[in-house]
Amino acid sequence: MLDRPPGRLHPDAFPGLVVAPDHLDRPAQEALVAELRAAQKVAPFFTPEMPRTGKPFSVRMTNLGPLGWVSDRAGYRYQATHPATGKPWPPIPASVLAIWEEFSGYPHPPEACLVNFYSPDAKMGLHQDRDEADLDAPVVSISLGDTAKFRVGGTARTDPIRSFELRSGDVLVLGGASRLAFHGVDRILGGTSTLLGTPGRINLTLRRVTKPG
Repeated sequence: MLDRPPGRLHPDAFPGLVVAPDHLDRPAQEALVAELRAAQKVAPFFTPEMPRTGKPFSVRMTNLGPLGWVSDRAGYRYQATHPATGKPWPPIPASVLAIWEEFSGYPHPPEACLVNFYSPDAKMGLHQDRDEADLDAPVVSISLGDTAKFRVGGTARTDPIRSFELRSGDVLVLGGASRLAFHGVDRILGGTSTLLGTPGRINLTLRRVTKPG
């Protein structure tokens, strides 16, 4: 088990997985949180549900960009409007697009920025990000607030799992051979950050949904 990735590149056991610890300094994190709070007034957090069963997720979420990821009894999907308000999602901030440009190595912009809020008791089970038509583009995520115990394995659910911490300001990339790696959040370490002014963690996940052209 790794408490902290040793630098920018994760060990070779996970090719295509990149971690940039402390990429955003505190002022940059505060500025981004302010932008997210403004966007939340247009697209408030909602509680997604599992397909078929309707069981609520432990995280709350919203989206930024042309498309947003939602889940309810009808299934997982991307759509252009907020499920409660019916309004288009707010745009992705320029500062977030700059992180995509720096880390993705992909020539086209993201179409969705999923914003998850984890309360101290929230978690995310192991899953793959595979609802996108374009799997050549990586998944890029940004951590804000309390530290998360992140788990990642291989492309089969039975592959070995390793865990490490993602802290406020960290950037994580799942690309290449790790694009379809199973991953999740085991727990939130409440009280490890004062950024949000309240216990919890925000994670932004940038994805390209459709194939260019």
